[in-house]
Amino acid sequence: MNLDGVFAIYRYELRRTQRTIWQSVATPVITTALYFVVFGAAIGSRISEVGGVSYGAFIVPGLIMLSLLTQSITNASIGIYFPKFTGTIFELLSAPLSSFEAVCAYVGAAATKSVGIGLIILATATLFVPVRIEHPVWMIAFLILTSVAFSLFGFIIGIWAKTFEQLAIIPALLVTPLTFLGGAFYSIDMLPPFWRGVSLFNPVVYLVSGFRWSFYGKGDVSVAASLGFTMLFIAACLAALVFIFRTGWRLKP
Repeated sequence: MNLDGVFAIYRYELRRTQRTIWQSVATPVITTALYFVVFGAAIGSRISEVGGVSYGAFIVPGLIMLSLLTQSITNASIGIYFPKFTGTIFELLSAPLSSFEAVCAYVGAAATKSVGIGLIILATATLFVPVRIEHPVWMIAFLILTSVAFSLFGFIIGIWAKTFEQLAIIPALLVTPLTFLGGAFYSIDMLPPFWRGVSLFNPVVYLVSGFRWSFYGKGDVSVAASLGFTMLFIAACLAALVFIFRTGWRLKP
């Protein structure tokens, strides 16, 4: 394995975060603080507890997951889209670097940034509400697995996109709405039976539920279902990337 090449791309992608520190780090933190002000003050005053957990603390895993999904997709998609946009993608394809190594570098950097932002948001949340983590090892595991899964997904989007507008379509019109409807700010057990059944078809429900379980020991679905979906999503993304690099789809003219 060409570790020098992998780490060269990895370091370059991390340095790009330093050049866009306000967009990459400060914006998610400020947005999270605003969510606490709006949801904590407006809704928290009407809903004191959800499943024995104060509402302010209850929404913390959902807020982290919301930022985690969008940041993972954005970081990975931009990382591979810019070489396509500038034409340097051909240098990457001709370099002594396998497709697996290139994916590891770009996805690893995107996932690292997303995990870092998630931990920063968690630290920010502790300034507003008391947060407890009953299963810290599982919390880190869900954090890493979700970041890797959606960084892979973002990498695919970056290859698929032909314009900057297409980069934002799926995060804005699909991922964010699914997160809001996936139990980030409420428990799906609060819904009528019919709508609870419909919510179970929302993949984000399983991510948020498993992550919330690592905090408070309670989730809307089983931990096994949450882990199973995450691993299935990673496998599907890897299969798609194998196809892309073998066929050169959207990579080669």
